[in-house]
Amino acid sequence: MTPQALQRILEGALMAAQRPLSLREMEGLFPEAERPGRDELKAALAALEQSCEGRGYALRQVGSGYRFQVREELAPWVSRLWEEKPPRYSRALLETLALIAYRQPITRAEIEEVRGVTVSSQIIRTLTEREWIRVVGHKDVPGRPALFATTSGFLDYFNLSSLDDLPTLAELRDP
Repeated sequence: MTPQALQRILEGALMAAQRPLSLREMEGLFPEAERPGRDELKAALAALEQSCEGRGYALRQVGSGYRFQVREELAPWVSRLWEEKPPRYSRALLETLALIAYRQPITRAEIEEVRGVTVSSQIIRTLTEREWIRVVGHKDVPGRPALFATTSGFLDYFNLSSLDDLPTLAELRDP
């Protein structure tokens, strides 16, 4: 298969997918005998990324794979396509999410200790329903409290490929 044909197949699959596609899922598009290697896939994805230069969309790698997305600088225009306003999140929810992202795995009691206030069950439920956090285990202390961590859905929503893409605490203190 030519590199151009591989690019076209990947481009079509990424356009048709309703979610990011992992390299493993892209490999699964091909019969065993015609399956390209990881290096070939990565080269085709790099070529696709280059071909998006100067366009209104880009190929991005996020936590759960690769996806096409509208460029961030076009958001003021493109967002007008949707009538509903994006959800507003409370300061408490965002603080809780930040603590989980930066200190994971973390228990509810540890979050409450840092914040100095009780964490509402609704906040944990909202973060879980949005698939931004999940229980990854239980701490080996009396009561065995749940340990929370972020998910690949969190990375996808916030356009991150890994937790290393989060700004450092020093960057947050001194913008």
